[in-house]
Amino acid sequence: MSTDEQGNDLDRVAAEDLELVGEQLGRPARSVVGVAHRCPCGGPTVVRTAPRLPAGTPFPTSFYATCPRLTGAISTLESSGLMAEMSRRLLEDEDLAERYAAAHEDYLRRRSELGDVPEIEGISAGGMPTRVKCLHVLVAHSLAAGPGVNPLGDEALQRLPEWWRTSPCCGTDEGSDA
Repeated sequence: MSTDEQGNDLDRVAAEDLELVGEQLGRPARSVVGVAHRCPCGGPTVVRTAPRLPAGTPFPTSFYATCPRLTGAISTLESSGLMAEMSRRLLEDEDLAERYAAAHEDYLRRRSELGDVPEIEGISAGGMPTRVKCLHVLVAHSLAAGPGVNPLGDEALQRLPEWWRTSPCCGTDEGSDA
């Protein structure tokens, strides 16, 4: 496997994708092993990251939303109080709690495919499996894994506007109605 100084897997990730992700983030991408989801315009919206950064720091966030339009839309949802509402529902709805716990296990399984990091064993992201503390992670997981895996990520995704419609989000005019 060949990697760059940020730990990106150059055998699996195109240089132009890494460049675009760096532009989206405003810094070089770190430990990217793949593009997990693409916007209708073709650019990356979610990247898959290694569970350990190049300097050795554990990094539990396997699915990382990178598109600024997507992350902005998710931030708007977070500011609406949705996370607190979802966390309350987890306490009241046993079926939802079980499906969310299964999403946690799915997240852990997918991360373990990339390596074993004992320091974060059993820790997923976004507050799973008992609360909601980051919709960005839950939406990224839903986009990467597909519908039906993360119920609260799916719900948040359904509440988002079509972030790519108002103007191109990845430097092209494709996918835009503008």
